[in-house]
Amino acid sequence: MADAQTLRFYAGAAKTYAAHTSEQPDPQMRDFVTALPAGAHVLELGSGGGRDAAYMLAQGLDVHPTDASAELAAEAARRIGRPVTIMAFDQLDAEAAYDGVWASASLLHAPKDELTADLGRIHRALRPGGLLIASFKAGNGEGRDQFGRYYNYPDRITLQGHFQAAAAWQRLDITARAGSGYDRLPTTWLWVSARKSA
Repeated sequence: MADAQTLRFYAGAAKTYAAHTSEQPDPQMRDFVTALPAGAHVLELGSGGGRDAAYMLAQGLDVHPTDASAELAAEAARRIGRPVTIMAFDQLDAEAAYDGVWASASLLHAPKDELTADLGRIHRALRPGGLLIASFKAGNGEGRDQFGRYYNYPDRITLQGHFQAAAAWQRLDITARAGSGYDRLPTTWLWVSARKSA
């Protein structure tokens, strides 16, 4: 279930948040697109301002963009010229529907006690051989940032545990990268690449 305080932040800051997003996608996005078949059907969890959906559409992917924030969904829809589904992670009920799931800086808002179940839902939604790419802010346990947004803040071992408890992935890689975010603070990002068995 989406955190109410986090949703209130995005409701009030949707336009500013969308405008803050850089024009260039993360390098992991290019790797994601390259790893998928041409015209792949992709679920995006957390469209934000729509930058990544716009890039994937430009690369010829069939994208289903979603966001739990109605206000961010509206910003993304304006950018990409198509509807964005308003959906929380626990509302995902697809089965073997997607070649890939892109979840950049979104599952980090999933409640800690819900994350394993959310990952299980994603695994079920992927087609055989499907790929999930997700990013998390590293930390030592759940908390809130200066804007009141909830984060699950896992360390690498904890995050790996959630993924392994959720499903038997064919491949699971977690890479730490330095970066930042909307708060402009130095951040260690944990990027996860998880492949469902073919």
